[in-house]
Amino acid sequence: MPTATRPTSEASVVPEGDRLSPRTEALLDRADSLCVKRGVRMTALRRQVMGLMLESSHPLRAYDLLEQLQARHAGAAPPTVYRALDFLLEHGLAHKIERLSSFVPCVHVLDHSHDHDGDCAHATQFLICRACARVMELEDGGIVRAISLASRNAGFHVQHSTIEIEGLCAECLASGAKETASLPPQ
Repeated sequence: MPTATRPTSEASVVPEGDRLSPRTEALLDRADSLCVKRGVRMTALRRQVMGLMLESSHPLRAYDLLEQLQARHAGAAPPTVYRALDFLLEHGLAHKIERLSSFVPCVHVLDHSHDHDGDCAHATQFLICRACARVMELEDGGIVRAISLASRNAGFHVQHSTIEIEGLCAECLASGAKETASLPPQ
């Protein structure tokens, strides 16, 4: 019985040892669709960088991404990774966690079904665990409304908002973990 396959294109060719989870492939396909809708191109390299972020349980620094890419492409260089990250940030497919100098995929755009197909600006909130350095993107309408109201009252128009909140995740709290020096100093 024939099976459905994705069209062969530069963005969809993955070396045999670099297979991604079905969930990651689905999210990458969503990112591809968003790029097509916006008239921009998700190149193979951008897709690989996005895939590495999606497969990671922790935020990744640019040089972490570079190291992983160099294992697949000996010629990968810092400007290559930074250009890919700039693209992903510019098109709302990733976020930079300033506190960690790291990057995470935008789950708001990729993991949710929205009628706006990711064309919205959203106020991003991140919970950063001081013990394990995991980051969770939070989407709390109450926080967004509070920021919007306070901004309006100050006569300010918000174009972008990112809040980084540090503490301990549920898993670390349950295990009795204490804060560690895994985060860069403030």
